[in-house]
Amino acid sequence: MINIRPFASLGHANHGWLDARHHFSFADYHDPARMAWGRIRVWNDDTIAAQSGFPPHGHRDMEIITYVRSGAISHQDSLGNNGRTAAGDVQVMSAGKGVTHAEFNLEDEATTLFQIWIESDQPGVEPAWGAMPFPKDRRDGQFELLASGDPEAGTLTIFADARLLGANVPAGATVALDLDPTRHQYLVASAPVTVNGVAAQARDGIAITGEARIEVVAGESKDAELVLVDAR
Repeated sequence: MINIRPFASLGHANHGWLDARHHFSFADYHDPARMAWGRIRVWNDDTIAAQSGFPPHGHRDMEIITYVRSGAISHQDSLGNNGRTAAGDVQVMSAGKGVTHAEFNLEDEATTLFQIWIESDQPGVEPAWGAMPFPKDRRDGQFELLASGDPEAGTLTIFADARLLGANVPAGATVALDLDPTRHQYLVASAPVTVNGVAAQARDGIAITGEARIEVVAGESKDAELVLVDAR
């Protein structure tokens, strides 16, 4: 099953400094049909104005992944962690038994990012934060693993049976990925694509399950940046 959730149908909140689109019910946006997709609970498509951001606030028992699409985001938390994550790179925070953090765009331009929450498989663990650079050319024409629940994978680690993958697809080209059809996948592309022949536009949500393999074809006129989460 491949279900397209058009960008125009997503929840929308514009706070001035933050223009947010919600793929799933979040804050004041509530849609009983879009509460989660498997263990994927939040996927926010955020634009954060220059020199602004989220003041300190708390989380518990959630794996929070930030994929920066343009600009950069600066992180600070109650564990003493500080970091700046730039476009194409990823940060993860395991909220565990509780953590307070702030996320600010300290750049002179807007930052765009995906914030993705996955339900933790290990509630009450010690909270943790990490970030890694991922040169975009490493994922040209193929999916690259960016974060997972496997601590031996050599990438960012979360406390959930889930994977975050990214790929860059040249216009007119195809990338493929083998999947477990019993799991749930959610995919967002930066430009028009087809997934196993089903058409999606830029920034649509593509909810997938029951598929053993997907072939993603970029439109003829524009390269596509893909971000996909695979979870129980």
